[in-house]
Formats: sequence, structure tokens, C-alpha cells
Amino acid sequence: MRGRTFKVVQWVVAVGIVVGLVASLAGCTPEDSGAGDVVGQGYVSGDGSVQTYDAGDRKGPVTVAGTDFEGNEVSSADWAGDVVVVNTWYASCAPCRAEAPDLVELATGKDGVRVLGINTEDDAGAAQAFQRTFDVPYPSIEDRTGEVIAGLNGVVPLQAVPTTVILDAEGKVAARVIGQAEGSTLEALVDEVLAEAA
Repeated sequence: MRGRTFKVVQWVVAVGIVVGLVASLAGCTPEDSGAGDVVGQGYVSGDGSVQTYDAGDRKGPVTVAGTDFEGNEVSSADWAGDVVVVNTWYASCAPCRAEAPDLVELATGKDGVRVLGINTEDDAGAAQAFQRTFDVPYPSIEDRTGEVIAGLNGVVPLQAVPTTVILDAEGKVAARVIGQAEGSTLEALVDEVLAEAA
């Protein structure tokens, strides 16, 4: 009897531990996990889904502006006439790291295309280390306050980090990828928008 009581107590303790772990994980906010919630919307990852917008249905024009991690003012308005790829990221985000080489290749390999990052989490040290690791040639705006993202949300929902938005030559939203943008998908979307401008 005593052995059985001991086993019941062990079982109750084990169940209590499991329930406690589940509760603590369920209560983990994106900020706790470093997952990069975008402006408190509760979305922390995406599935790579693509949304495109026909030329007549596009919203905008959009101007993305702020200060990069080197202290320079950056504005997509300075790139009028080019296709602009806007990408939200932060340094410890695994999908952000996975897509970084494709964004670098896009920034260096296509005429008429500009890439602009928006970093929602990092201080300058972490962001610049990421930029050095991946030889990032394009600027990234520091946006820990969420102001830049909030401005974009009025035009195109940014529900995850990473999210990539493609602006056409007029600065209007032509496409959006929620989550990691596959290189081939990103290139096809950009080529389609470039072809419109031509």
C-alpha cells in the first residue's frame, strides 16, 4: 500500500511539473522568446505565403524612411523609379539569417532594384554584426519603437518577422511575402515588377 501511495505521489508531482511547463511556455510572449512580434500584433513567424497585387489595385505610394545603424537618414523616396524590396528582420531570427544571402544577391545583382531592411529588435552592435556576417550592402533602418512598421501597416499588414514587401517603381505595394522569402520566389516577384516598369 505504501509503495502504491508513493507511486501516486510521484505521478501527481510529474503531472504538476508538466502542467507547469506547458503553462509557462504558453505564457511566453514573443518578446520573451526574442521572436520579434511586429507592433504587438501577436504574430511571430510566417509560412512564406505570397500575396501579389494587380497594378490597378495597389495601395500607396509608400515611403519608408528612418535612420540606419550607421546614423544616416534613409528614405525609399530617394529611389523613385526603382523597385524597392523592404525586409523586416532581426539578428537572431533563423528565417532572417536563412534569407539574408538571397537578399544580398538581389541587392547586388539586379539593376533598378534597391533593398532596404527594417530591424525591429536589435541595438546597433547586434545589427551591424549581422550585416558584417552576411556582407549586407544595403541599409537597415533601426525601428525598435515600431514607428516605421506602424506606418506601413496602414497600407500593407506586416504580421511577421521576416516579412518582405516589394514596392513598384511608383512606390506602390506590388507584393508581400510573410515569413522567409525563398530566393527563387523573391527573384520571380521582383522580375515581374521590373518587367512592368520596362
